[in-house]
Amino acid sequence: MQQYLQNKKGLVQNVFDQVYDQYDLMNDVMSLGVHRLWKKNMINMMNPSPNQKLIDVACGTGDIAKLFLNYINDSSIITCVDPNNGMIKKGKEKLNKYKNLNWVIAPAEKLPVRNNLFDFYTISFGLRNTKNLDKALNEAYRVLKPGGRYLCLEFSKIQNSNLNLIYKNYSKFIPSIGKLIVGEKEPYEYLIKSIENFINQEELVDLMKKNGFKRCKYRNLSGGIVSIHSGWKI
Repeated sequence: MQQYLQNKKGLVQNVFDQVYDQYDLMNDVMSLGVHRLWKKNMINMMNPSPNQKLIDVACGTGDIAKLFLNYINDSSIITCVDPNNGMIKKGKEKLNKYKNLNWVIAPAEKLPVRNNLFDFYTISFGLRNTKNLDKALNEAYRVLKPGGRYLCLEFSKIQNSNLNLIYKNYSKFIPSIGKLIVGEKEPYEYLIKSIENFINQEELVDLMKKNGFKRCKYRNLSGGIVSIHSGWKI
């Protein structure tokens, strides 16, 4: 584990290189399937319209893109970005019936797209894995159109002490579950550690404001196990 913690960039790449093939299954197991409701909640909060452009960063296997397209029932082009080639490959296989997805391998801190292009920027369970939060937020601001909206779904700080105790005890079993399903324990030890070490809801609001976003707010889901942060480029 000590070797994992020495270099965050290499660590995160190593983690997802090991788990991408069973990524969706482990998300279901770790969250008891609730991650699907959290993602739908973000799409509902977004309330997109046809012809609006979305960039989904740290897209994984494309859950947000699929929900977005199903919500608007439209053929808008969506840009799905992830630094992991295995995730992109898995996403292309899973969503092969969708012909309007543009898959890009890139980190959140350096997006290979031009300025002022998208109506929405989403990132789900990926911000805490970026090497530099400020750079990731600055890039999000750069690629959004004036009037565009940033939405981040991420693990947060639980508000209720009893729920927090239950969650912490449950989290102790996740690496063992990962070992059983994926064959690797260390990636999930890292993921639990990354959740514990991530900033709280108010601190993320402050970072968003620092990087130019206005009307910043957040909504806690499941007692603060996760939250959705929202900000606008105005």
